[in-house]
Amino acid sequence: MSTSVLKLRQGIHVMHLFHRVDRQIWSALPDGASATARHRLEELVAAYVGPTHPRILTLANVGGKADVGFVLFAAELDQIGRMHRAVEACFPPGSLILAYSYLSVTELPEYVSTDEDLKRMLQHGERKLVEGSPEFDAAFEAARKRNEEYLHYRLYPELDDWPILCFYGMSKRRLGADNWYSLDFETRKKLMAGHARTGRKYAGRISQLITGSSGLDEWEWGVTLLAHQVDAVKEIVYEMRFDEVSARFGDFGPFFVNLRLSPAAMWEHLGL
Repeated sequence: MSTSVLKLRQGIHVMHLFHRVDRQIWSALPDGASATARHRLEELVAAYVGPTHPRILTLANVGGKADVGFVLFAAELDQIGRMHRAVEACFPPGSLILAYSYLSVTELPEYVSTDEDLKRMLQHGERKLVEGSPEFDAAFEAARKRNEEYLHYRLYPELDDWPILCFYGMSKRRLGADNWYSLDFETRKKLMAGHARTGRKYAGRISQLITGSSGLDEWEWGVTLLAHQVDAVKEIVYEMRFDEVSARFGDFGPFFVNLRLSPAAMWEHLGL
């Protein structure tokens, strides 16, 4: 039975993989085996360079939870499965031990701004523009364009080429009075708007990708943060936990902090 094309209605599949390297097996490899593995991985990554998908990012984990990491992007489910196995096949048998994996998909936010939201922001925001005026019309069209671009890149992300990548899973709490899903839509939307305002303070320091995983993996969302410095990752996660969205309703999985390195640089960094 052949595998059919298994695409999403919109968006793409994303897989985060973290592995340990069995150093005992690695140390016993014959001469040239390490270089051959690196060359295989370099060829594989070169075949999947994006900018959105299919794409493979290579990482060196910092902190000891893993040694190497990969982020895969593909439109089709069977394709991302093949990419996963192709990554494993680059390494000598038994030398790569899976530490953590996470499957998710890109998706549109539930609380996306509507045209009416944009109009209210223009009317009641700092500029207080009058609907129907030339200034209002120009600002509204610009806001709509930014919103459309934002939604497009939520579905088909082009990740910034920043050197640090942090990944973690998160879910909304369902516990007694702190049950996110018992809140009405407007309350949830208002809370998420405040959460987003906190995030926008880190523009230029943090770039993020939020992917959905309800029914696919152990958390409801996967959060990928890109940064130039670890300080920014620490600060945004700390500050956001004071938002009610996180303080009352957020549960978090393990954090994986990584350096984004080419296969050759990853080999050198890890001493492979």
